[in-house]
Amino acid sequence: MLLNKIIEGIKMVKGEDITVLNLKNRKNFICDYFVICNGSSHNQVYAISESIEQITIKQLQKKPWHIEGLKNREWILVDYISIVVHIFQKKARLHYNIENLWS
Repeated sequence: MLLNKIIEGIKMVKGEDITVLNLKNRKNFICDYFVICNGSSHNQVYAISESIEQITIKQLQKKPWHIEGLKNREWILVDYISIVVHIFQKKARLHYNIENLWS
């Protein structure tokens, strides 16, 4: 349910290239899922993080445990403990390439 709401929040503000990595079967891993997406600007990256937070609080009464990167807005990480959301600007996503790192 949380995963679906996170994806819904991304789509509401036109987040792009949504990828979900299922990490449940990884031994000693820190979470069950990575959700990765990107926006086209600092403002859109921020809007995606806000949309995710608003929808999960409003519909599930679930707040993120931790959020990082709000100041820079090039890569925002929204941590729900079991699900970690990575919101990138497109250039940063290509640079860090975390899909290939964890796949």
